[in-house]
Amino acid sequence: MAKAVQKIILSASRDIPFNKLVLSQSNVRRLKAGVSVEDLAEDIARRGLLQSLNVRSVLDAEGAETGQFEIPAGGRRYRALERLVKQKRLSKTAAVPCIVRDPTAETSAEEDSLAENVQRVALHPLDQFRAFKALCDQGASEEEIAARFFVAPTVVKQRLRLASVSGKLLEVYAGDGMTLEQLMAFTVSTDHARQEQVWEALQQSYNKEPYLIRRQLTESAVRALDRRARFVGLEAYEAAGGVVLHDLFEEDGGGWLQDVALLDRLATEKLATEAEKISAEGWKWIEVAIDFRYGHAQHFRQLDGVEVELTPDEQATFEALTAAQAKLEGEYEGADELPDEVDARLGEIEEALAAFDSRPIHYESAAIGRAGVFVSIDADGRLAVDRGYVRPEDEPVPAGSEDPAEGEIDGPDETAPAAPAQRTVITIGDGQPEDDGDDDAIKPLPERLVSELTAHRTLALRDAVANNPQVALTALLHKLCLDTFQHSGPGACLEASVRHVFFPAQAADLKDSPSAKAVADRHEAWKAELPKDDRALWDWLASLDDNRRAALLAHCVSFGVNALYEKGDRYGGPGVSTHGVQQRIAQADRLARTVGLDMVEAGWRPTVDNYLGRVTKPRILEAVREAKGEQAVQLIDHLKKAEMAKEAERLLDGTGWLPEPLRLADSTDVSDTPAESADELPAFLAGGEGDAATAESEPRPIAAE
Repeated sequence: MAKAVQKIILSASRDIPFNKLVLSQSNVRRLKAGVSVEDLAEDIARRGLLQSLNVRSVLDAEGAETGQFEIPAGGRRYRALERLVKQKRLSKTAAVPCIVRDPTAETSAEEDSLAENVQRVALHPLDQFRAFKALCDQGASEEEIAARFFVAPTVVKQRLRLASVSGKLLEVYAGDGMTLEQLMAFTVSTDHARQEQVWEALQQSYNKEPYLIRRQLTESAVRALDRRARFVGLEAYEAAGGVVLHDLFEEDGGGWLQDVALLDRLATEKLATEAEKISAEGWKWIEVAIDFRYGHAQHFRQLDGVEVELTPDEQATFEALTAAQAKLEGEYEGADELPDEVDARLGEIEEALAAFDSRPIHYESAAIGRAGVFVSIDADGRLAVDRGYVRPEDEPVPAGSEDPAEGEIDGPDETAPAAPAQRTVITIGDGQPEDDGDDDAIKPLPERLVSELTAHRTLALRDAVANNPQVALTALLHKLCLDTFQHSGPGACLEASVRHVFFPAQAADLKDSPSAKAVADRHEAWKAELPKDDRALWDWLASLDDNRRAALLAHCVSFGVNALYEKGDRYGGPGVSTHGVQQRIAQADRLARTVGLDMVEAGWRPTVDNYLGRVTKPRILEAVREAKGEQAVQLIDHLKKAEMAKEAERLLDGTGWLPEPLRLADSTDVSDTPAESADELPAFLAGGEGDAATAESEPRPIAAE
């Protein structure tokens, strides 16, 4: 006969009056954690006690039951009930459901308390999301759910946001196939197909970090910090039907604007509206663009206007702000760190004072009738209005002269009557972005890209030469000697006339580069000092000391620096020859080495826009290999080109890597007569990868009403 299996006997449950219960010293929980007793009391008041207390009879010295019961497991629930009793919201004799353990049980009270706490399993985040979702479906708001479970509304929003992730990926997460941080990263997009595509691509990668997931999901969107987004405003963009992607789990800087075409249209329309208002001032033309190229107004003459003086009220405000600033700075001069409120106040004062630096300029009405305005968006997303530019063809003919050239010494006659009043012509620019193919072989760099890179280098070299009068003087004398004694032709790196060299091919970030800003600031500083009259200018120059004269000479000479690559004319045409381009680059290398030019210190770094998105995948991998090694290459070599370029930008950040056209050549490689034949160029300059869509579309003129 088989031996009967002994059945498990569960502890009995019974309702015990609250005043018969006491806390047990056997409870292992000593420290506060989780939901507070106050919150637990409110939850019990709302829904009742969901879990019974674990109790044991209190015995007297003889081992007899006293009618009291101690609580080794459930102390927090007891304290919550006790709080309700003290608030007179619960009777002292209220029946409390309890599990009564046998005092003679094999397990001790401490073991029961430990088991209840250790064996408790926290709710899986996905289960919590599904539960919150069920409550939402029942009609509860996010705030109501947060209040019921004593969590911040943000927590509820985050959990509910997981609904935006593909069900396929949720199942992967439920099976521990991805981390919670990775799942959170997928919530920045609501495109389930794209989410699954990114996850599938990551399976072939060593790098599955959440930041990479976010980057790939938002690669076609625009950051809310973009100048266009700040100019248009998120409210206007969303009101027009635009979608903003937000990351509820990480700081996202305002999110990502998904519809780039809509954003560009809204920005252009807002600029056009502002241009319509400005046209009432009587300007002949207005050019409108989200962003203008560096040097876009170099061929135009800028009018000399008179700055409008401050009104008495404005002057009083300016003086009050200046005094307040000086007082605060004096009080905290020796402080290591400013209090937050003081720092904020100083910021407000500086911003208010900065507004006084941009005073309106008054122009003569006759001059306005032949001049124009550039309207764009500045780097901070504010409206940028640059008034008072005269095109060469709009220059007035000097009085008594039929040939405009005869009056150039005395300058144009601004008092000459302008053409009859006409409607302002507003031109809206519309450039097209460039787009490269995705070849697998390492080919020479595209000619346009090399031109853009060398434009960056030329600008940085100008800044360096302008800050080194000794080198500028040597370069000038060198060019004059070549012209005087050797009758050198085109192809030198210095145009000593000085003929300002412009950049027909340039990257979008050139005009905002540190070099461009340094050159512009220095130029405006000298321009403000220089007399307008020719004779007065001579006397002023003669009065300068040697240091000031050398500094001005260096600045003027620097504008003739030409380190640009351009396609040479092989057939003896009017342009510079291939050999001339070689000679120019070689001389530029020597000049760069002499002034110690470092393009990294000059502010250039490789980005998707200025290099990585413009070359083939092998070129991208070559850059990462040179800067970070083969192991870094293996992290990205399986990615598609767009994703590879973005990831390469992150890997190369801070490494100081430069493409060949921006590197400082060794002295052994630089001479006035390059070793290559006249028909050959260095490998990175020779032909190869032509850029697609390099031509800009023609601007479209419209007339202001």
